[in-house]
Amino acid sequence: MSSEPPPPPPQPPTPHQTNVGLLDTPRARDRSPSPLRGNVVPSPLPTRRTRTFSATVRASQGPVYKGVCKCFCRSKGHGFITPADGGPDIFLHISDVEGEYVPVEGDEVTYKMCSIPPKNEKLQAVEVVITHLAPGTKHETWSGHVISS
Repeated sequence: MSSEPPPPPPQPPTPHQTNVGLLDTPRARDRSPSPLRGNVVPSPLPTRRTRTFSATVRASQGPVYKGVCKCFCRSKGHGFITPADGGPDIFLHISDVEGEYVPVEGDEVTYKMCSIPPKNEKLQAVEVVITHLAPGTKHETWSGHVISS
């Protein structure tokens, strides 16, 4: 006779243990379909955070231009400036707006210019400062307060 006690009776498996070992490969998670899933590409536009130091130095040493905000979409984070001396519209990114107000159509601005890689054919406004708020429009601060001008 052996002095070992009899083995304990088997315990029923807990719910999270029932699937252990049944699948050798990880199960795909069920997700709702998204039109952007798998298609997200980094933006080619250089924001203040992604601009190289040398490009920032070149832009800051350049002349100051004047223009009028043609349009700006806060939710998309970009807009365009119409130069005061004419010429094609200049791209404006949300990260390059200085000051407390979100630009709106008709605001007079000053800015410097920086080329957009990789071909450096197009220009982008940097160090944008609103000099005169468009009269008769509501302006919003970055924190969300609305001010009428």
